[in-house]
Amino acid sequence: MSNTLNVLTEEQVNQFAREGYLIVKGLFSDEDIRTIEETFEAISHTVVPGLFEPELDRKSEDPLKRYPRVMHPHRFNETAKKYMLHKPVMNVLADLYGEEALAAQSMFYYKPPGSRGQALHQDNFYLQVEPGNCIAAWTAIDAANAENGGLLVVPRTSEHAISCPELADSSESFTTHYVKPPKDEKAIPAIMDKGDVLFFNGNLIHGSYRNKTKDQFRRAFICHYANASATHINTHYRPLFRSDGTAVDLEANTNGGPCGVEFETAYPH
Repeated sequence: MSNTLNVLTEEQVNQFAREGYLIVKGLFSDEDIRTIEETFEAISHTVVPGLFEPELDRKSEDPLKRYPRVMHPHRFNETAKKYMLHKPVMNVLADLYGEEALAAQSMFYYKPPGSRGQALHQDNFYLQVEPGNCIAAWTAIDAANAENGGLLVVPRTSEHAISCPELADSSESFTTHYVKPPKDEKAIPAIMDKGDVLFFNGNLIHGSYRNKTKDQFRRAFICHYANASATHINTHYRPLFRSDGTAVDLEANTNGGPCGVEFETAYPH
């Protein structure tokens, strides 16, 4: 960790180290949020093969068929790439890492009313950043709470070893993996306002509730990053990008997690 902090206080950095996560208020302005909303509203009416494949015409009981998550929008949309490299976010990451951050992934979740959540899991099971770790920056495009499917975090699990996942409950989770929290730790809700960003370590156990509302989307723009000193990452996240937009290619990590399970396309959120 460098001795000079860019934007965070020492207390915030210590909280991240201790708890494994940190909410930073208002890192995205109202104008930023409007731009992201408009961009992904337009994307929601399109199909991008392999990255966003909604069922635009068919009615389904599963709202996620119409509004699946958008994978890697920075690969086909300049606004998504711009906000993946949002300077206020990159500055926080530099303080948390003590060095420059590299952007590895972007995603957008619409999470419409009634949609399932995502079972508890650990992100670095998928990203496989070595040495070091990934950090997620989870930006609330809508206010996130227990009713509309906000995020759950299990505090103090950032030092918890990457675990072999169990099978999730398919009635509540749209992904298959579930990581059981340690005996003495419980998942708590991360309550957020529009424009807030939740940063969390790649070992932190986290997931999300079902959206129990009848009329509220819970949209989120989520990006994952690696420390600049990392040498390996799973191939699905290459290339990475520096804050100025230049591409960086790390070595491909094909370990597939602690149980030797091959990487699945059930990307983390």
